[in-house]
Amino acid sequence: MTHNCFSKVFKSLRKARNLIGVATVTTTTGTTTTAAAAAKFISMVSDPQSLKTRLCIIGSGPAAHTAAIYAARAELKPILFEGWLANDIAPGGQLTTTSEVENFPGFPNGVAGIELMDKCRAQSLRFGTQIFTETVSKVEFSTTPFKILSDSKRVLADSVIVATGAVAKRLTFPGSEVFWNRGISSCAVCDGAAPIFRNKPLAVIGGGDSAMEEATFLTKYGSKIYIIHRRNEFRASKIMQSRALSNPKIEVLWNSVVVEAYGERSLGGLKVKNVVNSEVLDLKVWGLFFAIGHEPATKFLGGQLKLDSDGYVITNPGTTQTSIKGVFAAGDVQDKKYRQAITAAGTGCMAALDAEHYLQEIGCQEGKSD
Repeated sequence: MTHNCFSKVFKSLRKARNLIGVATVTTTTGTTTTAAAAAKFISMVSDPQSLKTRLCIIGSGPAAHTAAIYAARAELKPILFEGWLANDIAPGGQLTTTSEVENFPGFPNGVAGIELMDKCRAQSLRFGTQIFTETVSKVEFSTTPFKILSDSKRVLADSVIVATGAVAKRLTFPGSEVFWNRGISSCAVCDGAAPIFRNKPLAVIGGGDSAMEEATFLTKYGSKIYIIHRRNEFRASKIMQSRALSNPKIEVLWNSVVVEAYGERSLGGLKVKNVVNSEVLDLKVWGLFFAIGHEPATKFLGGQLKLDSDGYVITNPGTTQTSIKGVFAAGDVQDKKYRQAITAAGTGCMAALDAEHYLQEIGCQEGKSD
């Protein structure tokens, strides 16, 4: 099933959820419980269920589930909010939009992104993580215990791990959804080495450092790389520009925008319009990569954690500790450089260990805060 189909299914589910007021909870037994009556749900919303935990994890990607696995094995009994179409992405995060992951260790033949995240979720459950399929709408970090609120839950937590990720920005034009994961991607490092792109002409949209880096990376695999940029100059650093422009495999289409993607079963080409003279070029490419930035999922934090100029959570060097003691951040929400599933998982491990050490320091081990 294509990502486009998944999007339609989840949008339908979201509408249904809003109409009937379903609250879904998954425990270690994997049992799903639904509120049978609308009246009961309304009562839950007006009087949210209160829970206490040593550790609350917000997120559903590799960072969140790695943190959950480590924390649960340490008997911290974590609660995890995986979200309900948070940022219009299914629980599991960005990997659920990836058809096949080939660079995650342990899967020599590759693995579907959704399958990988299903396995991560199952492992979290196995060790005792309590998972709520609800989106956190608000947090209160000014006092302890910290407060985490969703539509029907109010969690008091001695520590928190924020692992909400960052969403790759995408452009919309005719064919952009049809060929998503069928030639169109937002991560050259993740997908560029795929067989369908090898020795084929490819295109990158963007004008910053990310676009220069992705275009340069793709020269290892593609026969020719086009950088499509809507202006007549890049905003990338001079050194990154020089590296890209000096590569004989790279050609820049200045003052240009993609107006259509076409093909049969997969991407076969692009219609590229010159914004100065309105001429439309028929560009035969097998792959298109968006490199126009990411948006970290930090708005729900309400400015309570220190963020950088791009909205990413700032952590102390060498740790996952944020500007508030007891609140940690892992994965792409604090990583604007690497943005890989495996690095996210690594910081998830770090966050769980940091949280465990913090809880030991404040004396909140087994039985102290139940």
